[in-house]
Amino acid sequence: MHFAFVGRDGAGHVNPVLPVVAELVGRGHRVTYAVGAPFAEAVRRAGATCLVLPAAEFRHGGRSGQSALRDTTTDVVAMIADLLLAHTDRELPVLREAFAADPPAAVCYDTNSLAGAMLADLEKVPGVQLRPTFAANEHYTPLQEFVPDPGRLAESMAAADERVRAYTATFGVTRTLGTVLTRSPGELDVVFVPKEFQYAGDTFDDRHVFVGPSEHQRVDAADWEPPAPGTRLLFVSLGTLMNRNPEFFRTCVEAFAGTAWQVAMAVGDHVDLGAVPANIEVRPYFPQLEVLKHAAVFVTHAGMNSTMEAVLNQVPTVAVPQMPEQRANARRLHELGLGVTLTEPDPSALRRAVTELERDETTGRNLAAMAERFRAAGGAVRAADAIERLVTAPAEP
Repeated sequence: MHFAFVGRDGAGHVNPVLPVVAELVGRGHRVTYAVGAPFAEAVRRAGATCLVLPAAEFRHGGRSGQSALRDTTTDVVAMIADLLLAHTDRELPVLREAFAADPPAAVCYDTNSLAGAMLADLEKVPGVQLRPTFAANEHYTPLQEFVPDPGRLAESMAAADERVRAYTATFGVTRTLGTVLTRSPGELDVVFVPKEFQYAGDTFDDRHVFVGPSEHQRVDAADWEPPAPGTRLLFVSLGTLMNRNPEFFRTCVEAFAGTAWQVAMAVGDHVDLGAVPANIEVRPYFPQLEVLKHAAVFVTHAGMNSTMEAVLNQVPTVAVPQMPEQRANARRLHELGLGVTLTEPDPSALRRAVTELERDETTGRNLAAMAERFRAAGGAVRAADAIERLVTAPAEP
């Protein structure tokens, strides 16, 4: 069978999905993965054909996405609708042309891809939503982290729903912002979070398959060498989207300069810290999966992909969330006894939190137990099973 995957640029959106792609390819299926050019090589390594989608900068109202998300006055729901519609204008023509001659048996699309959802409708094939973060229903939605007031959230959603509905109607299909960010009846949601980690997890029906993260190899900086045995390794990263924060990284340098910690600090492409002490290694990016295998503590923005990988590798987290969605992840880590949160860390507080967390035996036991639950969720194998069942299930009369 031929499966279409439609992604959204961002390591946290692509990396959880690639093991599923590799699993489907390993079972003899063909996969065409539509995503931005920076991820083309990773897609090919997973065994899929990459359909490169047009590049688009993450901007809203003339501001960068990072700036807009940090501004508490931003109407986040309207911003999401703006971005989805702008992406769809660029992407849908490319998708329709590419898959017209080679139709897919199903379209598996990132929850932030309106174009992918519409492609499934237009091709009249099953749609599978791919959720790299928390699932949403009437009991919990990640949008409430951005818009805590239920009345305001409902008002913003109604306005955005109408805009998206009017747009999709011109193509002869009906979609709203809600049917992309939540779920249309009859569709399958593959959630890359275990049910034990999901807020209100027991309220979701069996159309949501909580597969959690997958253990896999990802080659993204093969020249990194782990420190000598016995070295206390601290990994620091704010991910790839919200890492333009030189003040935070300077705080980390001040906190751990000259200490017994060996620090691996990923600062992205836009931060230059100049000379740093010998025990601190600064790079734009590190091979995160490999570093986490050796890290004693992870200072992280608590993006969901980083959160999942930290727990899977039993690394306690000091979360420094940069946006509301990450605060929800950090809150869940704290609730489950897997880490602590610092909202505005100073060097002394950061050093103290890292040191205490490394020594905390209860956190270590909690991580070991939760990592086992993560593995039991099924990962890529369970996700591929669910996708195959959806495609091969008899049509309802």
